[in-house]
Amino acid sequence: MTENQFHFKMALGCNRFQKCLAIVIFVLACVFCAPCAAHYRRSHRYEALLQVKSGVQEQWFTQRLDHFSGADTRVWKQRYFVNDSFYRPGGPVFLMIGGEGPANPAWMQYGTWLLYAQKLGALCLLLEHRFYGKSHPTEDLSTANLRFLSSRQALADLAHFRAVTAATRGLTNSKWVAFGGSYPGSLAAWFRLKYPHLVHASVATSAPVHATVNFPEYLEVVWRSLAAENPECPLLVKKASDTLVDRLNDPKTYDNITKDFGLCSKLQIQSKMDSAYLLESLAGNFMDVVQYNEDNRAFEGAVGTNITIKVLCSVMLDSSLGEPYNRYAAVARLMQKTFSQPCINAQYKSYIQDMSNTSWSGPEAGGGRQWVYQTCTEFGFYQSTDSPNQPFNGFPLPYHLQQCGDIYNLSTLLDDAIQQTNEEYGGYDIRTTRIVFPNGSIDPWHALGVTQDITSDLPAVFIKGTAHCANMYPARVEDLPQLGLARDHIFILLQKWLAE
Repeated sequence: MTENQFHFKMALGCNRFQKCLAIVIFVLACVFCAPCAAHYRRSHRYEALLQVKSGVQEQWFTQRLDHFSGADTRVWKQRYFVNDSFYRPGGPVFLMIGGEGPANPAWMQYGTWLLYAQKLGALCLLLEHRFYGKSHPTEDLSTANLRFLSSRQALADLAHFRAVTAATRGLTNSKWVAFGGSYPGSLAAWFRLKYPHLVHASVATSAPVHATVNFPEYLEVVWRSLAAENPECPLLVKKASDTLVDRLNDPKTYDNITKDFGLCSKLQIQSKMDSAYLLESLAGNFMDVVQYNEDNRAFEGAVGTNITIKVLCSVMLDSSLGEPYNRYAAVARLMQKTFSQPCINAQYKSYIQDMSNTSWSGPEAGGGRQWVYQTCTEFGFYQSTDSPNQPFNGFPLPYHLQQCGDIYNLSTLLDDAIQQTNEEYGGYDIRTTRIVFPNGSIDPWHALGVTQDITSDLPAVFIKGTAHCANMYPARVEDLPQLGLARDHIFILLQKWLAE
């Protein structure tokens, strides 16, 4: 255990998290808050984001389409936001990196990074990721155009934006610090790695820096996070999931399943992909809540923050609702009610049709089509049920891989692409300086992140009892003490690095 980890585990580590809260990969509006973009889970259709009013004006930067072809002179307009209210001449520049969803200007008014900016006199910028939000490099989202969507192109966008902005705003001699959470956290780390002459330091929160085709560890962490609330909770979830899998083998049960889980149309299972899609959708209720448990996301318009691990486990432990299967269905109905969803669309064919729509006005143009493309070409990250040490059943790795072919007509053999990503960035063994890696123990994504110090200049901050990107959100009185200590420690690191 490193010194940093010791401090954050021991600092009131005995204070078991009294409550737990959240939601994920796609149930969450964090998907829409670019700085801590959640990883799109295709199966979840509870997109819930209130419109947050902001006085921050959107601005536009002329960006190159292809940074790696000198012969290609095409350009496009990339959206960004500015908050200069804390800036003092000679102060640093904070660059928040957008991710796999529209950049949310609420981050220009809220968040821990603004407290740092106020203390350090920093100029704050937020750059939206290419192909997400209003940053449209091409006329549509065809697979041919998506070849311009990659982390490498996104990092080159950051480099060009940084260089031009520094020149036009007289910030050439300023020290730049990159911030990001989740995939943008990885980009923050890689920006420092690949362009050390342009960015002085990075805060890479909840960053999955190691690409992997199969990511069964995600659901293993879900098991442990549920068990931390009550050891019986994941056992009951597993029993319910196994019961549902058994019933899916008997067409006579389909009418009841349709009614129990509020499906939009009568259940039809014509292939393993149909059953896997339904099972993943329902498992998503738990995956989503665990990932963002207790995160303070209300400022960005997130809906459902009152649904926590404690709430889900209380339902699963309520014997008055019937067998574990019935409680599992009650969780599904609770989520539908919370997100004002009249029903669940559990048809894999319908999902593929939506994901194959290449229009910027298509049903998955908010980020689903783009992010899954990135998983098929760079990252994998497939949260399969291939481990025995997790509570769900029925959506193994081949189910995820087949979607790369069904949606984009891409190869379902991803090993070479994933290896190339890790060779490009170093995976867990990233080698540079001045990057801090905060992660939460409840967050399943910490399994692909840096949770132990690599060097003294590449420290990990592992925060027991917290979830995805917790240190980025505004502080509140209910926060665990170790979360406050983590935020303070990150600030001390920034002070130290900016003095170097």
